[in-house]
Amino acid sequence: MSEKIQRVRGTRDLLPEDSNVFRFVEESAYQKAKLYGFGEIETPIFEFSEVFHRTLGETSDVVSKETYDFTDRGGESLTLRPEGTAGVARAFISEGMSQNLPLKFYYSGPMFRYERPQKGRYRQFFQLGAECLGYDTPHADVECIAMAWDLLQQIGISADCTLEINTLGDAESRAAYRDALVAYFKSNESQLSTDSKNRLEKNPLRILDSKDEGDKKLNADAPKLEQYLNESSRSFFKKVLAGIEKLGIPFKVNNHLVRGLDYYCHTVFEFTTSKLGAQGTVLAGGRYDGLIEMMGGPKTPGVGWAAGIDRLADLTPKELAIAKEVLVAVIGADDAGEDESVKLAHEIRSRGIKVENFLSGKMGKKMQKANNKGAHYALILGGNEVSSGTVTVKNFVTGEQQTISRSDIATFDFKI
Repeated sequence: MSEKIQRVRGTRDLLPEDSNVFRFVEESAYQKAKLYGFGEIETPIFEFSEVFHRTLGETSDVVSKETYDFTDRGGESLTLRPEGTAGVARAFISEGMSQNLPLKFYYSGPMFRYERPQKGRYRQFFQLGAECLGYDTPHADVECIAMAWDLLQQIGISADCTLEINTLGDAESRAAYRDALVAYFKSNESQLSTDSKNRLEKNPLRILDSKDEGDKKLNADAPKLEQYLNESSRSFFKKVLAGIEKLGIPFKVNNHLVRGLDYYCHTVFEFTTSKLGAQGTVLAGGRYDGLIEMMGGPKTPGVGWAAGIDRLADLTPKELAIAKEVLVAVIGADDAGEDESVKLAHEIRSRGIKVENFLSGKMGKKMQKANNKGAHYALILGGNEVSSGTVTVKNFVTGEQQTISRSDIATFDFKI
């Protein structure tokens, strides 16, 4: 096969068996979002590059190595969205929503990052997320985490996931910690990787996320954030932990969990698993009170999370995604039956019942295909049935067969 008609590296075809699980995950998340009062928002797949470059930071790996940037015919620099939060924040500002606070948004859709493809990581991947704007109380953090936990339970993977949580403190605590980190890393600057040397001035917290082995050794002895938390930050975090505990959500505090971006503060959390190899994070989030202000909007507190649908689907038990619905096969036994079968299938579908109409082939082959498809019933139409106004009904589960009036099909109980 020509290389030009292969899939692009890092992408995937979602075939029906995969799409069923994806749909189940998305529908489960959508229903949970509605229960928690989140309204659905859809932002464009591409934005002006500044939306992501400014929020994620020019020195971040996402921007420096992973974003799909291009110049359109009008000379504008655009970027395919690598994540969802920045687009929601941009919409909040550009649509003038600040008068309607508080607001809660849910989103779902494709994202794009130029990463090294591996299990659970794609260059076009799918993500869903929730953003809660206008609440500066720790109760909002608790509710966001609870919604995430409910989703993981709904799709049957909570037992395989661990909630890890930490605090970054408020702006004052974070500034004090930043100063301590800069002093420490400057005294060891010769041992830092090139990327971390670039991060040192602009955002030293990103060094703590470094995958470089030399950086990891330095990070082991770096100052710890908890040493620089002021009393209000400690109090905020205690309330979050108490709220999670009250809801019975298991968790562990991970003091090494950070978010390197300047707008993050207070709560950060991840749901992790050991079931997906190196790609252990399935859902992550935190509080980002400085994001909208940094983008030029009014000071607006926010907290939210995002999850990779690809990874959630990989973990979801496939049997949960199989809809328990009846399948009816319509089979024309001869030319007269096939002519009438389209109308009969249409009538049954109008009742909201799934129908597979087998339109070609011999009678025996059609019956075999219907059985292989998992049909619960076969409705058989031949010339005799058409002329007598009847339908032969075969129950594949019990093996029983009966002939009924065509008019009775409108009320026939197709039960599993």
